[in-house]
Amino acid sequence: MDMMEPTEPVNSSEQDGAAAEGGVEEQVRTALRTVTDPELGINIVDLGLVYDVEVEDGAAQVTMTLTSPGCPAGGQILGGAKDAAESVDGVEEAVVSLVWKPFWTPEKIDPQVRAMLGF
Repeated sequence: MDMMEPTEPVNSSEQDGAAAEGGVEEQVRTALRTVTDPELGINIVDLGLVYDVEVEDGAAQVTMTLTSPGCPAGGQILGGAKDAAESVDGVEEAVVSLVWKPFWTPEKIDPQVRAMLGF
């Protein structure tokens, strides 16, 4: 019979804090799915417009792009993303950063959605 070596005690509060932060980030991503591109009628997460979501100490940082620099709905989409992120419990403030690199292409669309669109 093998004897197991004693292990270091796990600090459950550290684990809970890390899990909670990751959980809030996933909740923000879920909330961002309620924001749709009005021209395409597809949510910004499935479109591949959301590149990153980080939450730390109640502050959410959403890094995203638009389908083109001249997107006429850009302000509406960015405002919707901020509102959606701030609607999540545990998020007091959200900052949405618009980036152009990497540039958005249809290949960034979720594969299942891309298939439905015929890409």
